[in-house]
Amino acid sequence: MRALYTTDLSAASEAAIENETCLECLERIGIETIHLVTVVPSNVHAGMPGMDLEGRRQRALNRYQSVMENAGFDVETHVVRGTPHRRINGIAGAVGADLTIAGSRGKSPLENRVIGSTTRNLARTTVVPLLITRIERETDEPELRREHLFRRMLYATDFSKNAERAFEAFSSLRYAAESATLVHVESPKDTGVTADEADEPAARLDELAAQLEEWDIETEINVRQGDPADEIIAAEDEFDATTILLGSRGRSRLRRLLLGSVSESVIARAAGNVYLVPPPRSA
Repeated sequence: MRALYTTDLSAASEAAIENETCLECLERIGIETIHLVTVVPSNVHAGMPGMDLEGRRQRALNRYQSVMENAGFDVETHVVRGTPHRRINGIAGAVGADLTIAGSRGKSPLENRVIGSTTRNLARTTVVPLLITRIERETDEPELRREHLFRRMLYATDFSKNAERAFEAFSSLRYAAESATLVHVESPKDTGVTADEADEPAARLDELAAQLEEWDIETEINVRQGDPADEIIAAEDEFDATTILLGSRGRSRLRRLLLGSVSESVIARAAGNVYLVPPPRSA
């Protein structure tokens, strides 16, 4: 598998790249080749002659490359200029990446649910699965908030086609996951539901849980009522999840959007990491 690892060369980004546990998690899910990418925004100028902005960024990537190669990965580096999310998506497609990894510094001191514009735009436009790693924001020595990336997974589903596609990620995540909580949120707008229909979500989650149990992943199910984004975030806290797995732009059979605007809200508000699976290119 190939991963595209984006970095802005900040202290927070360096903390993620040099975290041995994080790199081990990537190896466990089958990542063999990593493309390290940093983008110089089009509106950032090199400044005075001789500043060599691209050169300094390349030298920084070379240091990160050595760390990753020492951890056993094949590594290529890319210093490019342009609109960050567009260049990142373009490179991901060009190298055939199976996963894009981007850092987010998490909540601000005022808890105002803000994520970086590049991460937000990647979440909206990515055509390959996107892993958003949450990094401590207000500290001189930032660290990953959940360094064991996939140890305790929380999978949120509305049973849409793209939620099913997200579940397929467990085929590789199972080599790093120890436990999983499968969550479905019923909206207060769901009225006139029969008793059999009310039992259906639990039964469908049980079927998914059986698959994970075959892979020796300790699994429990959780059917909740309320606002989908609120309940997914509450479940993350309740079950101490290290990563939330969900699809984007999925639509349930009840024509209720769960993983569209909700996925963006979850990405912005999650305490830990988020693994977002987009629909196929043709969708």
